[in-house]
Amino acid sequence: MSISTDRAGRQPAVWISVLIAILPVAAASLIGSAVTVPQIPGWYAGLAKPPFNPPNWLFAPVWTALFALMALAAFRVLRLPNGMPGRAQALLAYHIQLALNMLWSCVFFGLNSPAGGLVVIALLLAAMIWTMRCFAWLGDRLSAALFVPYLAWVSFASLLNASIWWLNR
Repeated sequence: MSISTDRAGRQPAVWISVLIAILPVAAASLIGSAVTVPQIPGWYAGLAKPPFNPPNWLFAPVWTALFALMALAAFRVLRLPNGMPGRAQALLAYHIQLALNMLWSCVFFGLNSPAGGLVVIALLLAAMIWTMRCFAWLGDRLSAALFVPYLAWVSFASLLNASIWWLNR
């Protein structure tokens, strides 16, 4: 028996699942923040924004909660048996959406490109829906449901991104 699997050898040990669920989310969050935060007082502050733009202080707690929900959903899927049909595809979808989440920060803030951000956020929305469908297909409707607040926030962020692009073109 390997240290990284349970006695049945069918799923990773709990601590491995916790690490695999948390580390990519933490990395995406840290990279996204590292790209975003320096742009807030300068470039972002100088943009015209719609009246429904939330205050800057709101973004950190919202994203913290959303990243926690994402990690919990991933943990639940990671606890399913390794050979379960659809599990690998669900984890692939999950990690693609997480990479797109991070890429959006790099494009919108890092490259100062609301237009590029629109392209990435459209791909992110599609990847999130794919992830939710994969999680539900596995029979883990709770993991799919944990993405609902994230989907709502990114849908709002898409409108915000589009509005910022429109007002600053």
